[in-house]
Amino acid sequence: MLKPTAEIRLPGAVVLVTGGSRGIGAGIARAFLAAGAEVVICGRSTPAELPEAQGREAHFLACDVRDAEAVARLYAQISARFGRLDVLVNNAGGGPPGELATAPARLIERIIQLNLTAPLLCAQGAYLLMQSQAQGGCIINIGSVAGARPSPATVAYGAAKAGLLHATQSLAMEWGPKVRVNGIIAGFVATENAAAHYGGAAGVARMGAMFPLKRLAEPGDIAAACLYLASPLAAYVSGALLAVHGGGEWPLFLHLARNP
Repeated sequence: MLKPTAEIRLPGAVVLVTGGSRGIGAGIARAFLAAGAEVVICGRSTPAELPEAQGREAHFLACDVRDAEAVARLYAQISARFGRLDVLVNNAGGGPPGELATAPARLIERIIQLNLTAPLLCAQGAYLLMQSQAQGGCIINIGSVAGARPSPATVAYGAAKAGLLHATQSLAMEWGPKVRVNGIIAGFVATENAAAHYGGAAGVARMGAMFPLKRLAEPGDIAAACLYLASPLAAYVSGALLAVHGGGEWPLFLHLARNP
C-alpha cells in the first residue's frame, strides 16, 4: 500500500491531538511527528508509552477534555511552552454500545459530553490561540459514519457525532479566514481493539469484505487525511467533510437479495 504521509512535511508546526495515546489518535500523532511537527497529546492519565516516529516523541499534557477549566489550562500550557498552535485534531471520543431504552441518563450525558461538548470546548480554546496568529490555524474534527447514517445501538454516540459534523461546517463559516475547520467521516478502523470488538480475526475479515476496498481502515489512513487537511495543499479547503470509509458500507438489501 502507498504511504502518502511521506509526501507532506510540516516542520516545526505545533499540533494537538486529543486522545492521542492509542488507536486512531496515536496513528495521527505518529504521522505528524514523521512530518516534522511538534505533537502534543492529551488525556486523563499518563500513557505507558508515548507515540514516536523517526526518533521523536510526542509531548503529553494531562487534561479531561470534558472539563472547560482543564481545557483552558491545557491551552495555557501549550501557549507557554510553544508560543502558538497550528493544528488541533479533535480525536478523543467513543462510547459503549447499548439500547437507548435502557441506558442510564448519566451514561447518555457522558457520551454526548465526550463526543460533542469536549470537541467544541477544545475548538473554542484552539480558536482563541489561532485567531491571534498571523498564520492562523487549522482544526480537524474526527467524526464517524455513525453520525452520517442511522446508528442503532449507539444512538447517543451517533447523535453526538452528527452534531460534530454540523458544527464543523458552521464553525468554518464563523471562523474564516484565519482558522480553517474540516471534518473526517471515519469508517471502521482496525485499531488494537478491533479483533475483540468484531469477534476475532475472522470477524475483522468479514467486516472488511463488505467494503469496496475490501479491508477496514488503518489508523494511518485517517492520519493521512489529517495531514492533507493540515497542509498547504488544503489551503482553500474549509467546511469540508472528508469520508475515509473505503467506499462505504454495502447496502443490506443487496446482500439479502444475493444471499437468500
